[in-house]
Amino acid sequence: MSRISNKFIKAAVAAVAAIALLFAVTACTTSEKIDMKAVTSVIDVRTADEFAAGHLEGALNIDIDGPDFAGAVANLDKAGNYVLYCHSGRRAGIALDTMAGLGFTNLTNAGGLDAAASATGLAIVQ
Repeated sequence: MSRISNKFIKAAVAAVAAIALLFAVTACTTSEKIDMKAVTSVIDVRTADEFAAGHLEGALNIDIDGPDFAGAVANLDKAGNYVLYCHSGRRAGIALDTMAGLGFTNLTNAGGLDAAASATGLAIVQ
């Protein structure tokens, strides 16, 4: 019985999460432009070393693999509009899922650094 209950609970949670993500978050490609007037902050979720090697102008650096990503983003406005990026988009996707789970509703995974630069129009700086 508990095996069935655990499977049902896991399936229900997955379904609710999928529906929430469908309505709450977006992903873009390099051909899509992001309206930066509507963006609260751009967040680079890579390590501090990666960030120092080159990042989007004005981006915040909050390492998804750091010791307290959830605590760091908890200080941000949950109603804000955030653009996330990393090296390839994978870590930005993980960050997006984490932030959505914390109640953030306006999130965009801009992919990797070059794709994010193209989509936002922001320069890559060191």
